[in-house]
Amino acid sequence: MLEDCKNALERWGGVHTLIDRWLDQRRQLLVSFIELKEACDAELEAVSKAPIDTFSEKLMDYISAGHFEIYPQLSEEARAFGDEGALVIAEKLLERLDMSTEMVLEFDTDFGSTLHCEQNIARLPAWIDRLARGLTERFALEDQLIARLHAVHSPQHTKAPA
Repeated sequence: MLEDCKNALERWGGVHTLIDRWLDQRRQLLVSFIELKEACDAELEAVSKAPIDTFSEKLMDYISAGHFEIYPQLSEEARAFGDEGALVIAEKLLERLDMSTEMVLEFDTDFGSTLHCEQNIARLPAWIDRLARGLTERFALEDQLIARLHAVHSPQHTKAPA
């Protein structure tokens, strides 16, 4: 997943400051995820709430930025370019992203409080596996959104061949 994050940053980085910042948040989220997974793999019973909170906070910030900053900005850009096809695709991708968002909210519920965290710590490895699959799919969908709603309108892409 981290390699895919680097590839996305190389592909879209520098195109738009907002997207750059968001992709950096993605990278930080993945670092936090890997640290939590390694702690869980080493000794589950020794995992404190702190790394769970750190990961959960980065996850919620990333998801929120997508829903409230990035996706609306990308849709606005497609509207500005009159790209109705992109908006139709975006609607379908956003529906699929909503499923991933529900999973993230479930994780936050299961591990948000100290009591819930203690009650659910045995489920953390299964959650990590579920999140790994869900985030991998989410990042791929988001990359499609960026490609279809932003990159096709970039000056490099829309420039007529010489």
